[in-house]
Amino acid sequence: MAGKQNDANSGAAVQVSPEVAALGYEEARDRLIATVRQLEAGDVPLEQAISLWERGEELAAHCQSWLDNASSKLEAAVARGQEGQAGQGES
Repeated sequence: MAGKQNDANSGAAVQVSPEVAALGYEEARDRLIATVRQLEAGDVPLEQAISLWERGEELAAHCQSWLDNASSKLEAAVARGQEGQAGQGES
């Protein structure tokens, strides 16, 4: 999953670091939540806030990639199930 991933909000590609790409969905989500909480607290210097924002964009893109992949797999499984049911009715 390393590399560029599309930002769900803007469609722009977000560069995902190998460190973030190695995270599972739950870990990336938890880190994103922590990052958002830090930003919402508003008690960080501007430079750190910008860094946190960029990190949040990266984590959000990675989480979205996991969700998109899971959705694709689910849709494929449902389609296979519907094909199987249609084939059983033709006997």
